[in-house]
Amino acid sequence: MKRFGDPKELNGIIHYLASDASRFVTGTVIPVDGGFSSYSGV
Repeated sequence: MKRFGDPKELNGIIHYLASDASRFVTGTVIPVDGGFSSYSGV
């Protein structure tokens, strides 16, 4: 996205992880990096 993220952009994933929608999610890393890891060769 060619920019640094804004702290407000974390609201979606924070809301998801704090809600019942994620109650069965365990042991995973959810990257919130604006797509950086898609292009960095990681």
